[in-house]
Amino acid sequence: MKAEALSRYPSGVGPGGITVDDIVQLRLQNTFDTHLDIARAMATVVRRDMALYDADSAQFTQSLGCWSGFHAQQMIKSVKRLRGTARGAYVYLSGWMVAGLRNRFGHLPDQSMHEKTAVADLIEEIYVSLRQADEVALNDLFRALKAARAAGDAEAEAEAIAAIDGFETHVVPIIADIDAGFGNEHATYLLAKELIKAGACCLQIENQVSDAKQCGHQDGKVTVPREDFIEKLRACRLAFEELGVTDGIVVARTDSLGAGLTQKIPVSQRPGDLAAEYTKWLRTEPVTEEKPLREGEVALWQGGQLVRPERLANGLFQFREGSGRARVIEDCIAFINDGGADLLWIETDTPNVTEIASIVSEIRKAAPGAKLAYNNSPSFNWTLNIRKQVRAEWLAEGRITADAYPDGNALMKAELDDSELGHEADARLARFQVDIAAQAGVFHNLITLPTFHLTAKSVDELAQGYFGADRMKAYVNTVQREEIRRGISAVKHQHEVGSDLGDSFKEMVAGERALKAGGHANTMNQFAAA
Repeated sequence: MKAEALSRYPSGVGPGGITVDDIVQLRLQNTFDTHLDIARAMATVVRRDMALYDADSAQFTQSLGCWSGFHAQQMIKSVKRLRGTARGAYVYLSGWMVAGLRNRFGHLPDQSMHEKTAVADLIEEIYVSLRQADEVALNDLFRALKAARAAGDAEAEAEAIAAIDGFETHVVPIIADIDAGFGNEHATYLLAKELIKAGACCLQIENQVSDAKQCGHQDGKVTVPREDFIEKLRACRLAFEELGVTDGIVVARTDSLGAGLTQKIPVSQRPGDLAAEYTKWLRTEPVTEEKPLREGEVALWQGGQLVRPERLANGLFQFREGSGRARVIEDCIAFINDGGADLLWIETDTPNVTEIASIVSEIRKAAPGAKLAYNNSPSFNWTLNIRKQVRAEWLAEGRITADAYPDGNALMKAELDDSELGHEADARLARFQVDIAAQAGVFHNLITLPTFHLTAKSVDELAQGYFGADRMKAYVNTVQREEIRRGISAVKHQHEVGSDLGDSFKEMVAGERALKAGGHANTMNQFAAA
């Protein structure tokens, strides 16, 4: 990059006195020309990570759901501070949080009532924030380079150049929730294109009915026939192909485990086709002389007899109780083999590694190599679920008697935190993602709504102290002192949003005439040690 600039300006100075070093800095700060370029680049990253996972299940990936660009930026900065790299860390964009927090209609439930454009807008915002994190970090490195050169410190100059050459972007893949497609297959395709142009390299879509969509952890879910859903998977794939994101990833989510209803009975063309495999699970009763068809009723020829599907007053048809697991397995096989899905998402009602692994084992008999994205959902009471699992296992093994620990919700008691059962449950929580990656084919572990809950908890903690007896002590103890001691760069909030970046640009164009914000009177200097 510098060589190219020098070939145009051999003296190191261009028109109007701009320098080659400044040109190089600004070019580095603008790695991606468009957010569509980001989608193309990040799709390649995910494909690389999938190959690494196939070779070693310990190489699974993770994400946290973020409802603002700032949340995503701070998450990735934290990961880089922890690991020295952001590799393996993604951003999850939750439709639930867009509905709940990022739409013009107020706080809404996860029922596809928010504007379609809000999802694309949030993707755009997240990538603007991540790219600005690059700009601020690179600016700091170039300022260090200029300072080293001004001081004649060759060693510090070499270190700054090495840091610039080895700089890793804060831009990471986004897995974007497109809900159930917000309409028919054409509507899905049109929205998919907008999400991809905003930067999404990975689209997650679910097999619910668009106009009756529910949160995956609520009741009343209605699924669509498999061939209908496959058409939406194709719509997403064609959107990727049209825009040149040939490595784009499609995540097919099935809600069948908790969905007992369907709006539509598909037409079967031959025994055993997708329609027949879907309708075989309907709850039916035989049509007989004693119970003949009535005016307006629907009947099916099934298993050599005429049967009447049970229909609710709202026109929806019911599936047989207990059929959810089998329907999930059939869904997943069809979504991979017929729909070309890259990853599966099985929405479950509890976090149970053994159960999910057994489902994946069945799927892989017909779709070898199937991989999952798994929702480590805040809708689960993790403490209660894992403690119940430990207690049940220990009882079955004869390790404890029934009176050793309470049953049910009493397992949540704080005094159990320091018990043997409490310690074992916490140990399982710590290794849950490792176990599910190794045993159940989970390539990507995500938490959908963590920043929703974290924001609520953190604001409550500060408000309780600040408006209570502690006042300023509450802010200092719960926020600022922790920022300083944890090395969180946002403690220098002016710098975090680009004040030094602005000073550098003013110097580029105005030199000594630059009116800068970062002088002696800037109170951010009090945080120099941070």
